[in-house]
Amino acid sequence: MSTRKPQAGDGPAPLLGLLPTRGAPAPERADAARNRRKILDAAARIVAEEGPEAVTMNQVAHASGIGVGTVYRRFGDVSQLLWALLDDRERQFQEAFMSGPPPLGPGAPPGERLDAFLDALVDRVGEQREILLAAHSAAPRGRYTGGAYRVMHTHVALLLTQLRPGADGALLAHLLLAPFSPDLIHHLTVDQDLSTDRLKAGVRDLLHLRS
Repeated sequence: MSTRKPQAGDGPAPLLGLLPTRGAPAPERADAARNRRKILDAAARIVAEEGPEAVTMNQVAHASGIGVGTVYRRFGDVSQLLWALLDDRERQFQEAFMSGPPPLGPGAPPGERLDAFLDALVDRVGEQREILLAAHSAAPRGRYTGGAYRVMHTHVALLLTQLRPGADGALLAHLLLAPFSPDLIHHLTVDQDLSTDRLKAGVRDLLHLRS
């Protein structure tokens, strides 16, 4: 695996700071940052084990070892905590494909990066499916106007343009990201009981049908 450091010409990495998910977190003291990390990690464990509907501020406080008053002061209520959890996971995902190691990050050929990105996106949507589905149900078209989608779309469009110069990368990126709607992923993984490995293989087959 290449250990080449990202270069200025590698693509969309600078967009990470320009198109945040829902705004970059404010600077904070080291102890406050540690508490935030513990709270978010505890909320993530509860979501993974029991689903987002099981999250309460008291349960998160107990799981994180942080006082419930601090949890409330920091996040306000459960809905704000879940949005913060989504933002946190999205920011980690963005950092991985914008500036992380190849093949997901810079340094690999565009085709390999695109395959790695789509594999990682299957994992991310699967892991966060319930929260993403709740957000999607509340605002179905909100997915396309948020910063997270714009970052992914720009990244995929640039990779597609590198793969096929002259192609309509912006349109193709929308079409390629369309299957990752959380309601479809829910249908495929829950209703159809398909594994993430099968989804990844299907996306890759779809991408390379005319290669």
